[in-house]
This record gives sequence, structure tokens and C-alpha cells, in this order.
Amino acid sequence: MKSPVVKRSIVIAGHKTSVSLEDAFWAGLKEIAHGKDMTLSEMVASIDGGRGDGNLSSAIRLFVLDYYRDAARAARGI
Repeated sequence: MKSPVVKRSIVIAGHKTSVSLEDAFWAGLKEIAHGKDMTLSEMVASIDGGRGDGNLSSAIRLFVLDYYRDAARAARGI
């Protein structure tokens, strides 16, 4: 099952921007934000503030991947 890349608009720090993400990464981001009691805009602003030179879409993908990797490690006791 292939998840298409979809361009979505979001407001961060009062500015509208767009990110292109696969559905699975968007769903993961929403789940993480909900679990941290944050809005999507707050979560993306946090990711944006901590990213280096890469683009925002890539930074979000890496954030979601790292979050679930860390969760998997914690579940295994690593």
C-alpha cells in the first residue's frame, strides 16, 4: 500500500507554510502532538526551531522516525 505525498498548509509562528508529507508521517505527527498535549502548529514550530539546514518536510519525517524508534527501544528496555 503506497501512501502518496500530500502538500498540507500549516501556520507556524504566525506564518502560513506548506509541507509535503506522506499520510503515515502526518498521522504520526498528529498522534505525537496529541500525546504531548500540543497543537500541530506548536509541534511543527518546535521541530522548525530545532532543525538545521534541511527542509521542514524532511525535519518532520526525521522527528517522527526518531520518536517511534525511541519508543520501540524503550519498549524493549534498551
